[in-house]
Amino acid sequence: MPRTITGIKPTGRPHLGNYLGMIRPALELARSDGAMFFVADYHGLTITPSAQEVRERVLDLAATLIAFGLDTERNTLYRQSDLPELCELTWILSCTTAKGLLNRAHAYKAATADNLAHGREADQGVNAGLFNYPVLMAADILAHRAEAVPVGRDQRQHVEIARDVAESFNRIYGPVLVVPEAVVDERVMTIPGLDGRKMSKSYGNQIPLSAGPDEIRRLVSRIVTDSRPPSEPKEPDTILALYRVVAAEADARDLERRYRTGGVGYAEAKALLAGAIERLLAPARRRHAELMADPQALKEVLARGAARARASAAPTVAAVRAATGLGWA
Repeated sequence: MPRTITGIKPTGRPHLGNYLGMIRPALELARSDGAMFFVADYHGLTITPSAQEVRERVLDLAATLIAFGLDTERNTLYRQSDLPELCELTWILSCTTAKGLLNRAHAYKAATADNLAHGREADQGVNAGLFNYPVLMAADILAHRAEAVPVGRDQRQHVEIARDVAESFNRIYGPVLVVPEAVVDERVMTIPGLDGRKMSKSYGNQIPLSAGPDEIRRLVSRIVTDSRPPSEPKEPDTILALYRVVAAEADARDLERRYRTGGVGYAEAKALLAGAIERLLAPARRRHAELMADPQALKEVLARGAARARASAAPTVAAVRAATGLGWA
């Protein structure tokens, strides 16, 4: 099985959508593969957080991954910024990457479209890091010679750009870089938020992984429903969609049956959903608290992972340096 590489930005509190849509599928792959996981703190700088926020969020995300089952002995967990080779590789790749390719990146297009929709200049507030982040993302993949990269449908462009970046470099300097293939992992789902849209911090519709029972119940209670009484059949909605991905399969089928035939009210459905989310999160929440109580141990885990990741990236960077003339023959 090809090496799996997964990076997650440490921006805000990790939420249920992050876990169900990205972390859980990646952890499932890691059970049979020496996977690489990194906390993408370089990418997180595009929103210019404070130094304290960066440090806290890196540890929080590392603890979250371990709490949900990442085995850091069998797999590699590292902090992106502990690999200075990535910045060198990003610069070299930037010199062979067409600007037009970056113009088409989803994040940049979304930022400029939002500006224009609000009567602002297209590039207002858009920093060079946001514009150039697809090249850094390509470096994250190419540095480790990944042949296949599992992604969700809405993330396929990341690997497509990495392919273009690698092919552009190889056309100029020869077949140095491995051109990765995107493997669309159907298990990587789009998780609905409390308002029915994709669960996202930017929409404020998320359920944090650190939420306790009271907060979970309060957040679930915000889900908007219609006024149908318990006895009336109901159409599948956000409550049912979330329940399907957090509850046992048999329980999800039962609630769907009750939706379609009548016999369940929205208050009961929300209570069932809140209970299922609590059962899913409670063990990891306790483990996360234990890990966060010993930040030095977390830093040591990241440092060990960084040493392995640097050893993995070093041959690629050496080959790129030699091909471009930056390394002595």
